Amino acid sequence: MNNSSSNREEDRRKETNSTSLSSLDSRFNQTLRNVQQLLKGRSFPGKVLISRRSDPLNDSSLRSPDIDRRFSDKDAGTSEQHDDFVEDDIQSNSKPNANSTVNKSRSSSSSVDDTSRESQKSTTGARATDSARLMKFKKSMSGPTIILDKLRELAWNGVPPYLRPTIWRILLGYAPPNSDRREGVLRRKRLEYLDCVAQYYDITDAERTDEEVNMLRQIAVDCPRTVPDVSFFQQAEVQKSLERILYTWAIRHPASGYVQGINDLATPFLVVFLSEYLEGSVDNWSILDLSREKISNIEADCYWCLSKLLDGMQDHYTFAQPGIQRLVFKLKELIRRIDEPVSKHMEEQGLEFLQFAFRWFNCLLIREIPFHLVTRLWDTYLAEGDALPDFLVYIFASFLLTWSDKLQKLDFQEMVMFLQHLPTQNWTDVELEMVLSQAYMWHTMFNSSPSHLAS
Repeated sequence: MNNSSSNREEDRRKETNSTSLSSLDSRFNQTLRNVQQLLKGRSFPGKVLISRRSDPLNDSSLRSPDIDRRFSDKDAGTSEQHDDFVEDDIQSNSKPNANSTVNKSRSSSSSVDDTSRESQKSTTGARATDSARLMKFKKSMSGPTIILDKLRELAWNGVPPYLRPTIWRILLGYAPPNSDRREGVLRRKRLEYLDCVAQYYDITDAERTDEEVNMLRQIAVDCPRTVPDVSFFQQAEVQKSLERILYTWAIRHPASGYVQGINDLATPFLVVFLSEYLEGSVDNWSILDLSREKISNIEADCYWCLSKLLDGMQDHYTFAQPGIQRLVFKLKELIRRIDEPVSKHMEEQGLEFLQFAFRWFNCLLIREIPFHLVTRLWDTYLAEGDALPDFLVYIFASFLLTWSDKLQKLDFQEMVMFLQHLPTQNWTDVELEMVLSQAYMWHTMFNSSPSHLAS
């Protein structure tokens, strides 16, 4: 009798455990489906690095003579060149494809050969993964009309350097998505820029108001200070180009005029559009190698793209810069919600977000990260389009909380010094991709639920 009761009790226990496990599996599967649904339709940022992973002291990820000369818009379709581009620019681990099987058949008796074979298998696998992504860019750009939403989705995770000038023009709305109209529009806008320079810049000080004279002098002072750690920007002709771009923009936008920090925003455009004509590292460039016509076209493209960018955030640069102040407040609230210990520590130490974050919003982090990473960051900026100002809050929150543990150990003075000289000088694409991935997740969580940020 006791044995029978014991058996029944054992059966009930097994049945209960089975039901519990089944329920747990069901909840897990439902959670997994929810996450998949959340991310459906958008490739998760940070998985694929399009930019080159290079030593910031030795190279620039903006351009390579081998890549850009042999991988032009005209010959981008050849598979051999395509493989060379990926091998040079992509470093990731993946399963080997059929080409690695050929490597296995090569006989070798030394461990060096074995290591070489393993390395080749890894590189070949990376080609198989990232070649598909590069081909998506080519396919997206090859049609008579580019689908902007698809291009933005691709560009969010980084743009191949050889396509960056064209894609940036299109994302900003400077160049039309219709390929038949593109050259004509660019030609007309470049001539319009020349007319503006002749009308506003190429005149004497006697023809300017006192306010315009002072503004031009301030721009002339700021241009030599622009990206001081990149020697290219210390060339006199480069500074003159910046001066023309900034002064012409300021005259045509009297609501804001010139504000310190806008000079930094012109530099990514200048480097990207110069990369269509100059090879190698930006540190070895000389603008004097270009004709006057090419320099004029580059300036015009910079001017119009800068204008398009600032059109979406003009209240960042009007009197008292209310747009920036509003976003700094949102950043403070977001940090309080995401990482309360850091928020509380900063408040206890009396550190105001305006003391460090104002410059971040004013210059869009250009002064906070190595310059060779700026164009990769701006791929994401421009892919966001009109939503960029709000998305900046999440990027800067992710950027700040990279040092969450460190900040909680510092007093007021130490925090101010640390945040003004952040240790990003050795950053690569990996660290930047982590910041962007975290920002994307927080944006997904909070942006559609503003009540989560309410006090």
